[in-house]
Amino acid sequence: MDTQHLRTFIEVVRQGSFAAAARRLDLASSQVTRAVAALEAELGARLMHRTTRKLTLTESGAAYFGRVSQLMDELDAASDDVRVSTGEICGLVRLTASVALGQKLVLPLLSKLHAQYPGLQLDIRFTDMVVDLIGQQVDIALRQSPTVDGSLIGVRLAKLRFRVCASPKYISRHGRPKVPAELSHRDCLRFALPGFQSAWSFKARGAPDADIEVVAIGGWLAASSALSLLEAAVDGLGPVLLADWLVDPDIAAGRLVDLFPQYEATSTTFDNGVWLLFASREHLPRRVRVVVDFLREELQALIGDSNKLPFVPAADGSLRR
Repeated sequence: MDTQHLRTFIEVVRQGSFAAAARRLDLASSQVTRAVAALEAELGARLMHRTTRKLTLTESGAAYFGRVSQLMDELDAASDDVRVSTGEICGLVRLTASVALGQKLVLPLLSKLHAQYPGLQLDIRFTDMVVDLIGQQVDIALRQSPTVDGSLIGVRLAKLRFRVCASPKYISRHGRPKVPAELSHRDCLRFALPGFQSAWSFKARGAPDADIEVVAIGGWLAASSALSLLEAAVDGLGPVLLADWLVDPDIAAGRLVDLFPQYEATSTTFDNGVWLLFASREHLPRRVRVVVDFLREELQALIGDSNKLPFVPAADGSLRR
């Protein structure tokens, strides 16, 4: 049996369509269709019901997928163990991150990662959508959030802090607000996402949560991209609330000013973090583990704090606290 046909079938199921699987595997759609058809012919059974709008597994297909997907994972793990014994680190690692995290923090590290592990291949998806690591077969994710999905292994790289900033150009034209409440009368730059557009919260540094001040905000410009909001703020279009790791270089260079350095600020909760996540499984392939360790070390040096790592991959690939 052709294992490539099996891998193609598994990818079609995981992606939910032939077209998506073809893009993922870098194949023509016709090649994917032929591979699944060849597998069905060899088995003498239909594995999928296919229409122009929907793909569903037959009862036999669902049972078959459940078994062969596990077998292929075991085969990959066995291959990885052999490579470990020879000292070779190679293979494909899939990584996802938000667009801003990816472009500002991950991309500058890739040349160093490639120099250390030239046998690795990377498939990177920078998107502000939350990717299902298990369903989409992604190995590693970088996310900003208060908590993480309990089905994933989480390493908090840093406590996420936000700053409200504006450019010197904006301040010279409109004046610097003295207290956060003044922002309710300004055109602020806002995230075009539910729950992010109407209010920012502030509290004096070190103050209890009971002293939180919620300030209603509005403005003529909202965008779904943190990088777009950053550029708009530097261009003098208004105050913006963004993560410290994103705005600190511009503050240091004088392109932005932290308007309220004595305050903590957020649009959601004050307990946010930057997380390095990977799927929970018994055997973590060495190719994934070296990338996890590399990103953890490099990113904590850039944005990290003193948080202890809750999980550490052991030398044998298992996961230990």
